[in-house]
Amino acid sequence: MRPELEASLLHCRNLPSPPGVALQIIELAQDPNADLGATAGIISMDAALSARLLRVANSPLYAGRRRVDNLAQAMTMLGLNATLSLALGFSLVHGLRGDNGTAHEQERVWRRSVLAALAARLLGRPAGVQHAEDLMLAGLLQDVGRLALLQAVPDEYTPLCVHAEDNDTLLALERETLGADHAEVGAWLARQWRLPGYLVEAIAASESGASEDPFHNCVHVSGVVADLWLAPSDPEGQLRSHAAGLVRSCTRGGEDALDDLLVQIAAALPEISTLFEVRISRPEHLQAISDHAKELLILRNLREIQEATQARHDAQVSEERMRRLTEQSRRDPLTGVYNRLQMEEVLEREFATALALQHPLSIAFVDLDDFKRINDQYGHLVGDQVLRQFAQTLQRMLRSTDLIARYGGEEFLVVLSHSGETAAMRVLQRILDEVSNMPMAMVEGQPLHVTFSAGVATHDQTNRFADARSLLQAADDALYGAKRKGRNQVSQHGE
Repeated sequence: MRPELEASLLHCRNLPSPPGVALQIIELAQDPNADLGATAGIISMDAALSARLLRVANSPLYAGRRRVDNLAQAMTMLGLNATLSLALGFSLVHGLRGDNGTAHEQERVWRRSVLAALAARLLGRPAGVQHAEDLMLAGLLQDVGRLALLQAVPDEYTPLCVHAEDNDTLLALERETLGADHAEVGAWLARQWRLPGYLVEAIAASESGASEDPFHNCVHVSGVVADLWLAPSDPEGQLRSHAAGLVRSCTRGGEDALDDLLVQIAAALPEISTLFEVRISRPEHLQAISDHAKELLILRNLREIQEATQARHDAQVSEERMRRLTEQSRRDPLTGVYNRLQMEEVLEREFATALALQHPLSIAFVDLDDFKRINDQYGHLVGDQVLRQFAQTLQRMLRSTDLIARYGGEEFLVVLSHSGETAAMRVLQRILDEVSNMPMAMVEGQPLHVTFSAGVATHDQTNRFADARSLLQAADDALYGAKRKGRNQVSQHGE
């Protein structure tokens, strides 16, 4: 880079710079001791950023088994690395835009950046690159040098952008006029911001052509795919042919690799465009590619219809068998709630999450009073009916995020996430009142009522436990305290 260009960048008052939250995230990204708790504390200071992470956690990109309702759940599902990468990307997006008469060119850069981010993420899996969010962030930032040049030297750089017919022409003009291309400028800027080394290297290599490094290659190819998408036309198919060769090389895919990628981009683009607040239309010259991909898919299906049907049937049978076996291994066959083994695994996970995010966690041991008398007096079939009805009552009166397991015999374990002592005691007492007044079975036309004893233990800022087993033992001790006091009551650990 020429000294005069570096001087212009250094002395530019409007040079893009990360907002405060992004600077803190950059520090966390390079801290080997960073954890979800520290990350949550920083992200929660930015309401818009928190909302975006919630939205991406519930988007088709990360579709899970159940809806994510808060930042803690989103971060737990995404993981620390993905959270840091996505948060940095979202926070930088709104810190990089300036206003010096180059808004139109900046919008063009952002459209290419968002498309490249999506393409890089989709290329990562077939290319064998893990950490899709890191790829997405590198794809998003590969053109940050163009934004810097639009701010630092707008009079010189804007005409280059306007007159360049394609990215290769722009690179040539940049090197001839400025003595450096936007990839070099972007890498320089990333070093000034102290971004993680992998991002600096990816930005620097983004315009260097195909690379033996799969990560760098995905970033480079993502820019070419974005250019194909944004091109006003491609009458001779040169852009498509070039992109197709790079995608095949990057992913080791077949002739249809580019078509498949473009179909995936079209499906995910509405969500990504909304997340990054940029409007990207679907070009007419790519409609034929999409149609061609669909035609090929139909032909393949027609040729293989019998084998595919049989294979699908076999897969469904196998999947259903595995699902039943898995569910049977997790569920108590009588009551349908979790069994003891599954609950111990869940409790370990819930305890680790509560510990990392410093949220309260309560558990309750619940034991039906005098259950042996019911079995002896009315028989085991009635006893089974009581257990089933009791489990159903628990499920009905607890939140969908709470977990229930039959721990053994007539003993149940309830895990109440994000619940302190007072809330947990109130919930268990309300359930006890309901159960006491509701028949659990009918015997010869007469209602059969039961009561239970419960012990509650809570891990929070006041009552801290070393591990999940210690918390479990505390709840068990509280349960026996309730029994010693005469049963039909809820006892709290430490009373």
